Amino acid sequence: MAPLPGRRGVGRRVLVVEDEPNISEAIRFILRRDGWEVAIEATGTGALARIRAEVPDLVILDVMLPGASGFDILRALRGQPGTAPLPVILLTAKGSAQVREQAMAAGASMFIAKPFANAELLAAVRQLVGV
Repeated sequence: MAPLPGRRGVGRRVLVVEDEPNISEAIRFILRRDGWEVAIEATGTGALARIRAEVPDLVILDVMLPGASGFDILRALRGQPGTAPLPVILLTAKGSAQVREQAMAAGASMFIAKPFANAELLAAVRQLVGV
């Protein structure tokens, strides 16, 4: 996968946008153990600014966030040339077919329902970043 403009090549940097500390810390633990650099953002309003400031290699994005929903953030990312190709895993506690369809229509690269298996999340991250 070619690096996005303005980045140092394909790396292992993930931004987790999740307002539940137990979940974000669990994801951080899983990915760091596999060699990923993980940053955490707890609000929807802070997520876009952080992503635009330093585009990560992948975003793991919760649907329900304070300030802006994951769907709002995803649509904004897909609407900007610099972030449109960014791989995004959308996480939600609502794993219905309708929510899954909404996620894919909004441009999610992958959709994972909570609770998720550690191996499932790690496999998705590796697949999307190509490592």
